[in-house]
Amino acid sequence: MSELSVVEQLRVLRAGTADCITEAELEARLDRGQPLRVKLGIDPTASDIHLGFAVVLRKLRQFQDLDHVAVLIIGDFTARVGDPSGRSATRPALSADEVASHAESYLDQVRTILDPDPERLEVRRNSSWLAELSTEDVLGLTSDVTVARMLERNDFAQRYAEGVAISLTEFLYPLLQALDSVEVRADVELGGTDQLFNNLMGRQLQTHRGQPPQVVLTTPLLEGLDGTQKMSKSLGNVIGISDPPHEQFGKLMRVPDQLMGRYFELTTGWPPDRVGEVTAALASHTLHPGEAKRLLARTVVDLYHGPGAGEAAEAEFDRVFKQHAPPSEIPDRMLTLAEIGDGPVRLARVLALVGLVPSNKEGARKITQGGVRVDGERITDPNLEVVPRDLDGTVIQVGRRAWVRISVADGGEERPTT
Repeated sequence: MSELSVVEQLRVLRAGTADCITEAELEARLDRGQPLRVKLGIDPTASDIHLGFAVVLRKLRQFQDLDHVAVLIIGDFTARVGDPSGRSATRPALSADEVASHAESYLDQVRTILDPDPERLEVRRNSSWLAELSTEDVLGLTSDVTVARMLERNDFAQRYAEGVAISLTEFLYPLLQALDSVEVRADVELGGTDQLFNNLMGRQLQTHRGQPPQVVLTTPLLEGLDGTQKMSKSLGNVIGISDPPHEQFGKLMRVPDQLMGRYFELTTGWPPDRVGEVTAALASHTLHPGEAKRLLARTVVDLYHGPGAGEAAEAEFDRVFKQHAPPSEIPDRMLTLAEIGDGPVRLARVLALVGLVPSNKEGARKITQGGVRVDGERITDPNLEVVPRDLDGTVIQVGRRAWVRISVADGGEERPTT
């Protein structure tokens, strides 16, 4: 077991957390001197993991580093039910194939954070027990909780008060997640603050089934690049852990100043003392916010791409944004004459075809605003037409961050996506 005292373990594990129910129970379990089974459930509802979700994964890694066992539940069954946490409407159902594809992507990314040692990581798929439940089992499960208890949950209560539909399936979700805790005999369950109700349900169900109730430890929800709403792919305010180094660095340089302390605490993987030093320097103005962002960006990029990647990404950032030079690596995009034709075509349409803008209309707007350059020359005429063959080898820039190099083919070739 860890050489750290129980008091020191508690200090490390409570850093960067919100709820602990209860700290006395956690201290007592740590004091036993035996590895704890620390559960984290992941419903693979998307293909990418962002820094917001990585917060709780980093906390799970801290438990591993203190010689405890991470029990990672891949919710391949519950993902098809849909977690109602924080939802104002019923979540759309996913197919089994979608869930399976997302699960593999999640596992690849999770391995960049967690210790993969089989003695420190146990991966379970909850379909192995939830898919086997009989009608009798489900009825027994529902008898463990009342409707009144379910309506204590804020999002359910709000939807009920507003007359927004709540399906019985959504009521079942917290019970299914709680059954996961019973199945793996969790000592501790981790989750974001939006998972508090679900995790407490695990305590209740374990008690009903004769098991010691798990300790519930939650981590804060990290705000995204907009500075207000939680990081979410649907809101477009995310920083992915698998984003290329230069993208990660550039996005982190856009983190609002008021969030710097939270980002250092929740995304760097630093121990509490190191976080305290930097946040104190920020508060005393001995560390400028701009320099702090560079430090944060280098640290996070190194964390996910290896030592030195942050410094290289910083040099690329300065090359593009301070020296106004093209990026050292510009993605290629192919245009085929079969799809675009051989005659003149509006540049706005070209921008949409190569993925620099979502639509012809948006392309015209970007041009009008002066945000488009072709081989370094600013274009301002939204109706400008170009001959496709003349674009071969041309570099197009939209805004400060989007660049592509065009290649033109007669037709039939598959267009590269990178």
